Amino acid sequence: MIQKRKLGASDISIAPLVFGTNIFGWTADDQMTFKLLDHFTANGFNAIDTADVYSAWVDGLEGGESEKAIGRWLKKSGKRNQIVLATKVGAELSADKKGLSKTYIIKAVEGSLNRLQTDYIDLYQSHYDDLETPIEETLEAYETLIKAGKVRIIGASNFTAERLKASLEISKTNGLPQYQTFQPEYNLFDRAGFEENIKPVTTANSISVINYFSLASGFLTGKYRKVEDLQNSKRSGFVERYMTNRGFKILNALDEVSSKFKTNPAAVSIAWLLANQAITAPIASATNIGQLDDLIRATQLTLDQASVDLLNAAGAF
Repeated sequence: MIQKRKLGASDISIAPLVFGTNIFGWTADDQMTFKLLDHFTANGFNAIDTADVYSAWVDGLEGGESEKAIGRWLKKSGKRNQIVLATKVGAELSADKKGLSKTYIIKAVEGSLNRLQTDYIDLYQSHYDDLETPIEETLEAYETLIKAGKVRIIGASNFTAERLKASLEISKTNGLPQYQTFQPEYNLFDRAGFEENIKPVTTANSISVINYFSLASGFLTGKYRKVEDLQNSKRSGFVERYMTNRGFKILNALDEVSSKFKTNPAAVSIAWLLANQAITAPIASATNIGQLDDLIRATQLTLDQASVDLLNAAGAF
């Protein structure tokens, strides 16, 4: 039985693995998308994370492709009520489609709802901070959507600790909706930003952490060991920065722990995240059923303290 975890102070609970979907409508076609989501939900997992901007960075795509693919799956599967559906707003889609103004959020949510073929979003997230819009205005927009039944709870992503704290204070002072979740970049390699700055804020305020790039764009799977391994990879631009002495030290530690538990580096990387009480559920992606099974098995892997200590030391910053 999968132990579900609450999102902040809400009544929403999720299994401890969130499916990251920026590959849908990009490297995964509808057939594979449906297979992956069917398999994910059949194994008791319920949280899917997307964004209106996925995957606008790809030549020939404009954003919204992931939401549309999920919407087609929801319509075909009839599983909307089994899913905790998370999407985001605020990333730049074009010069006039970005930010967290009330006018833009109220308009953008309709686009997401249409693409997702649903009438509500469980978790609506501020994708990036917007320094030009007053925090009160953003939170008032979310209040409007929550009262209208279009959004259940809100979350934030990529904020500084100071701006996250300011948002929480304004929520309390003005009786406005409060961010219940936070999405930082966090994995065995990318640690300092979260551990030194964000973690004290999320822990003190009981905010659930749903971290992204859990596998460092695939680097922590161990499949990229040398520069030649990046050839023909659509993720090469993301992965190259991890190929450092520290990165390879982490891979060596992952190999050692993987051998000990008779598993693989990806599973150990996810298990390391789940061993951290500050993390509610990592976001991870899979492009085939085999990769997804590895992720599912990772949630059943409990590392001993010696293994956690070894990995912590390898990735020390």
